[in-house]
Amino acid sequence: MDQAVLAAQTNPFPKPGDLVKGIVLHKAKNKCLVDLCDGQAVGIISGKETNDSINTFKGIQEGDTISSVVVEDENDEGFFVLSIRKAAQNTAWDRFDEMSKSGEVFSVKAEEANKGGLLLEIDSIKGFLPVSQLAPLHYPRVNEANSQEILRRLQRLIGIKFNVKIIAIDREAGKLILSERAAEEGERGKRLQKLKVGDSVTGKISGIVKFGLFVAFDGLEGLVHISEIAWGHVRNPADYGKLGDEVKVQVIGLEGEKISLSMKRLQEDPWVDAAKKYEVGQKVKGKINRLTSFGAFVTLEKDINGLIHLSEISHEKIENIDKHLKVGEEIEAQIINVDLDDHRIGMSIKSLTAPPPEVSYQAMASGAEPAADSEPTTV
Repeated sequence: MDQAVLAAQTNPFPKPGDLVKGIVLHKAKNKCLVDLCDGQAVGIISGKETNDSINTFKGIQEGDTISSVVVEDENDEGFFVLSIRKAAQNTAWDRFDEMSKSGEVFSVKAEEANKGGLLLEIDSIKGFLPVSQLAPLHYPRVNEANSQEILRRLQRLIGIKFNVKIIAIDREAGKLILSERAAEEGERGKRLQKLKVGDSVTGKISGIVKFGLFVAFDGLEGLVHISEIAWGHVRNPADYGKLGDEVKVQVIGLEGEKISLSMKRLQEDPWVDAAKKYEVGQKVKGKINRLTSFGAFVTLEKDINGLIHLSEISHEKIENIDKHLKVGEEIEAQIINVDLDDHRIGMSIKSLTAPPPEVSYQAMASGAEPAADSEPTTV
């Protein structure tokens, strides 16, 4: 007689790893008893072993036939320990194959994070959602792609549900690669087609980097460049919002999937009033807010800055601007140029003082008209 058949007749009880069918004898809140081998054995399913992705346990009733996997031989109470969760794995790969072919969108919950993305488990099968496949709202945009900061951002996503599609499946290697971007791609395409330059939209800040703010809205994402955040000089985009903040922006450019946005264009341009207030030759006072290698920027009023070029600070040649001016210092200067189209006001300190005699002599030698010793130079 065949040895396997003989073994089955002499030992009809299931072994760990076997897929078995049985009839539900009793069901409680989080466990049930199952008749195995025509009453010769009883199994128990409890705790996390009742869970699978399609909530099989919730729908079963006493008298139903269910499939489960044997986890342990008889325990101290005489029950075989069974698992619906592990039984689901046997059919999960077939289901994933179908979902991969059909492009079905389904929901998953992130359980772990590493620097490459998010990890999860569906019916005991490990899945992976790479960083590159996250939708705009969840994508961790950080300065200089700092890996530690990326990991911190990903860890905040643990426990969050994501709508995803399967983009790669390898049953033999046990790989299941998912994409949130692919799940939203169809809707993103439709929304992108409807979007027009000039549209005003409300979104949430999804990334803060040195060169601007990323804003996610309606499954899309655009960039507010640092020059489009405010009318005045912006030193640090982080001063204008934090991740998740709701902001209103205007679409100012569309190039393929690249969306350019502006926050400042939804605010009144202060340079319109500046055109009425500032003119060449006018003396003004302001506070230095920034020093550069080519000059000093001066705050005249909120969002209105003037520039004193290095050559307009003194009649003498200046090599180190820090020795002449300090940030926060209040100065008086004369306006020597106004370009309202480009939002620029040129200023001069030296125009308010007479040049020293040697400078006047050099100017005379070169054929230029020297300024009077008793009167300041004007433009």
